[in-house]
Amino acid sequence: MPPSFFSTASQTTTDGHTDLLNFGHRKPEPKQTQLFSEAKQSNSTKQSKSMSLFRNLIQLSTSKSKPLLQNPNFLFTSLSHFTTDTPTRYAGLEPTKGDEKPRVVVLGSGWAGCRLMKGIDTDLYDVVCVSPRNHMVFTPLLASTCVGTLEFRSVAEPIGRIQPAISKAPGSYFFLANCTSLDTEKQMVHCETVTDGLDTVDPWRFKISYDKLVIALGAEASTFGIRGVKEHAIFLREVRHAQEIRRKLLLNLMLSDMPGISEEEKSRLLHCVVVGGGPTGVEFSGELSDFILKDVRQTYAHVKDYIHVTLIEANEILSSFDDSLRRYATKQLTKSGVHLVRGIVKDVKPQKLILTDGTEVPYGLLVWSTGVGPSSFVKSLELSKSPGGRIGIDEWLRVPSVPDVFAIGDCSGFLESTGKPVLPALAQVAERQGKYLANLLNKIGKDGGGRRTSGEEVELGDPFVYRHLGSMATIGRYKALVDLRQSKVRAFIQAALVELL
Repeated sequence: MPPSFFSTASQTTTDGHTDLLNFGHRKPEPKQTQLFSEAKQSNSTKQSKSMSLFRNLIQLSTSKSKPLLQNPNFLFTSLSHFTTDTPTRYAGLEPTKGDEKPRVVVLGSGWAGCRLMKGIDTDLYDVVCVSPRNHMVFTPLLASTCVGTLEFRSVAEPIGRIQPAISKAPGSYFFLANCTSLDTEKQMVHCETVTDGLDTVDPWRFKISYDKLVIALGAEASTFGIRGVKEHAIFLREVRHAQEIRRKLLLNLMLSDMPGISEEEKSRLLHCVVVGGGPTGVEFSGELSDFILKDVRQTYAHVKDYIHVTLIEANEILSSFDDSLRRYATKQLTKSGVHLVRGIVKDVKPQKLILTDGTEVPYGLLVWSTGVGPSSFVKSLELSKSPGGRIGIDEWLRVPSVPDVFAIGDCSGFLESTGKPVLPALAQVAERQGKYLANLLNKIGKDGGGRRTSGEEVELGDPFVYRHLGSMATIGRYKALVDLRQSKVRAFIQAALVELL
């Protein structure tokens, strides 16, 4: 292993992969070094004071003191916006009163939900967001964070910045929780807090009354019921997935350079397999091949001939793109060293996957990117459904079967009765729906229909119309494909433009 791998943070590459190669330790700044030396010089003085402080702490811990809270229900009675059924486990937000603003509850913090929260008028509504993550992820750039081209914080935006009222307004909140059920008759959502692992506090259950409910829960990765995918593959939809991919890639690079590793095991550890030839799978394969060609071959000369990338797709890669662009992408990926395999995965085991023709593909890193589908929670909702299992909506993004409920983003789809096709699960669809619904809710609020069941007589205006603006996908080596609505363009995009995708 090169001695400089963890020893320096000053090495840079023109491609921005330094953060991955220097993932471990960094040299302290000069100011920090001075502070360290001063701390060392004064260590003897502090040691003499520490014994005295320790004795005082012992005396304090053994002395009898009054409890900090004389009233155990203090935390509940001091929050006028909250009600409690019991002072221990179940709390919630009451229905809004006449002197309060109507409440819009948003489930989810993806493209659709965040665009809605950004555009909604907080002079008309209080906004409550319920989501298991407190940030929005800019998914088109997520693949770049896996290899250090971008840092993780570059692709995440806190909810409080998108809608500042959530952090400042007295009636607006963000709750780190999952929605567990809906009660559309009482216009209430039941939630449960997100906990980190088994060794933490028990989940807190609470309920929120709403005047308007927006379901923007997105979708989950499709596994098609293939055994072993959830246990052994890594998806690429959240920041934590990108962090896990980076960690796994770095670990395999270090393990492969250890003495005593067989040639077969070294090849397996350094075999990166991507399943799914859509934009996400192709972009990640391109980023990974760039990282291998420009960084790994310089830093890990001992294993440079073992690391390789395989992209498995059942049909054609980038199937939504023009034929000429697909052929160009295939040519460029092959030139970059990506091995393209046409096949269908049958089973996934801890160190290998098996195709339907019996071919066994060993892997050290497995990334699964085969599209998305409705989540189990969306499937469980007793709401009208569109083809494919999404929540059914009309032309104004309303759920027709229940009042004051809207659905946007990947979790929703037009009902067959509208005569419109189900829109693809794309960021631009979700963003456009969020913008439209924010304007629609603002109009309803200005016309006096913000309260529950009071917007039925309000004129809604023009229905939602989606116009596709085109598709884009990077393929590595500073190249990208652009498939516009009226013309097919093959473009060579320089690094400055790639950062803006």
